[in-house]
Amino acid sequence: MRVTVWILGDQLLPQHPALAAAAAAGAEVRVLFVESASRLTRLPYHRKKLVLLLSAMRHYAAALRTEGYAVDYVQAPSALAGLRQHVAAWAPERIFTMAAAEYGGRRFQTTRLAQATGVPATILPNTQMLVGRYDPFPAPQKRVILETFYRAMRRHWRLLLDEQGEPAGGAWNFDADNRKPLPRQGLALPDAPHFPPDAITLAVMDEVAALPGLTGAVDGFGLAVTHAEAETALARFLAERLASFGPYEDAMTRRSATLFHSLLSPYMNIGLLDPLAMARQAEEAWRAGRAPLNSVEGFVRQVVGWREYMYWQYWRLMPGLAAANSWGASRPLPDFFWDGQTEMNCLRHVIGRVLADGYSHHIERLMVITNFCLLAGIDPAAVNDWFWACYVDAYGWVVTPNVIGMGLHADGGQIATKPYIASANYINKMSDYCAGCRFNPKARTGADACPYNVLYWNFLIEHEALLRGNPRFGPAVLGLRNLSAAERAAVQAQANGMRE
Repeated sequence: MRVTVWILGDQLLPQHPALAAAAAAGAEVRVLFVESASRLTRLPYHRKKLVLLLSAMRHYAAALRTEGYAVDYVQAPSALAGLRQHVAAWAPERIFTMAAAEYGGRRFQTTRLAQATGVPATILPNTQMLVGRYDPFPAPQKRVILETFYRAMRRHWRLLLDEQGEPAGGAWNFDADNRKPLPRQGLALPDAPHFPPDAITLAVMDEVAALPGLTGAVDGFGLAVTHAEAETALARFLAERLASFGPYEDAMTRRSATLFHSLLSPYMNIGLLDPLAMARQAEEAWRAGRAPLNSVEGFVRQVVGWREYMYWQYWRLMPGLAAANSWGASRPLPDFFWDGQTEMNCLRHVIGRVLADGYSHHIERLMVITNFCLLAGIDPAAVNDWFWACYVDAYGWVVTPNVIGMGLHADGGQIATKPYIASANYINKMSDYCAGCRFNPKARTGADACPYNVLYWNFLIEHEALLRGNPRFGPAVLGLRNLSAAERAAVQAQANGMRE
């Protein structure tokens, strides 16, 4: 039997289940990759994101050829056009493929692929995510919060447990130890790994640099594009940054975009690294005394807790999640999201780094960018598209629940139990961004008042009734009692002026 194994560009797993299934069927296999022009230009993607994806795809295809596979690498106007071109040339009797991680891709696979190509299709379960291998709550009867989900994943995969099956160190969560601002001096910050581009990557960089209408530049690209390079990046994180990751995972600074963060999400999200293997290696580092428990638990929480929870919620709530807008926010994304030109130091630094390299760490995404967007009433779909386009690790399954659900709370509170909003006080406490900024992080109103303060208090005023009913938000709302009628009016007037 002649079989096509269609591998999507974000499914570059070392052992791909579609290849295994085709081999088990005793089929004559040809592997198909499609570079879809329409997919690459759907949004103004960051050029470094496209370089990563295309170079990794081409390296993966080359590795399969070395292993003896027949590979058909097609560049086409669309995925369907590429599939039809391949089918016309190869005439397969069946297509094997792994279910796409994103809603649109999976819908195409399940509803159109066989009909549009005229070839029966076998859609294998997506095992790239741990919840594709084990779903702790396949049919939840009530709301499942992140903490409950995370503990269930830890128990099932036996991560950071003692011999009795209880959490190592006597606690599931060491967040209280992981909220330190960065010391002003005396702490060396490691450099991020850089992998010099080879001939394949350089060719991709030239191609992507010539594409119009995209974000950022290809200059300085140094991400891992092979399994070996990704494993090297993981090893360097475990050796150089894991030990200090925990205490400073929420810290922000002008001195470094990366601090002690792993920088591994771009590789996990396209299949170059396995999340369970990463978590187990981090646990091994703790058991060997190379990293403290609070750092390792914080990392494991990000990988098998938060990341998997986002994917789980995505598939529970789609397609409605993509259009959710419970606050009724409708303002357009400010121009400075595309050029970085703003007087607010925090946003200028964070957005500037995103535009340069397609990266900022998770607290900057949550407490600087989406915090601002929520307070300012920016249209959730516009914010979602910006994240999807500009971050090198961004795909629909992780961006949509993270931005619309967790960051903007536009899903009505289905993913997060409270809106993640904060005044300038939080940014001032956790960063050095406020130092030297033209705005005063302590002023609530006035010409020098930080916009985060004005917008924060305005948000509380506008949504007081709703927020007062949230058990995790009551005390902050009660702070409105300290505002006089004149102060309320001043806050609202200044906020309206800012948002116009």
